[in-house]
Amino acid sequence: MSTQQKQAAWLERVEAIIHVLEGSSIGELELSEAGLELIIRRSPGMVLVNAPQITAMTAISSDGSRADVSQNAPKAGVAILAPLTGVYYSAASPSSPPFANIGDIIQVGQVVALVEAMKVFNEIQSEVAGRVIELPAQSGSVVQKGEVLLRIEAL
Repeated sequence: MSTQQKQAAWLERVEAIIHVLEGSSIGELELSEAGLELIIRRSPGMVLVNAPQITAMTAISSDGSRADVSQNAPKAGVAILAPLTGVYYSAASPSSPPFANIGDIIQVGQVVALVEAMKVFNEIQSEVAGRVIELPAQSGSVVQKGEVLLRIEAL
């Protein structure tokens, strides 16, 4: 096996390890093999925990009214999912308005949320156009990869 093939194989293994660690709570991993060393560290102080199960929640629509949303209710619409595990934010900053409220019309490509992972803010864009019908994720909470951030009723 040539040096180039060995490096490619090592890189494939590193990528596989990173993929496995993506949703885990491991903070640091050190590997060494045949004189090569690899250290993977997550951001200091970042602790990933399982989000508590929510049995009911209150949604606030753009007009300020409240509506109880039960997990037992049918889930209509298109779900916008967290593409990675991290901290979910519904607005660019605490003083900024939310990217989306219940009842808002969303366009394809519009930023609807942020997910912070390892001190990087990842913009979450809508893949469908429609009306926001549900906001199950709570701003500032940890979301897991694949968790529903919001639901959109396609127009």
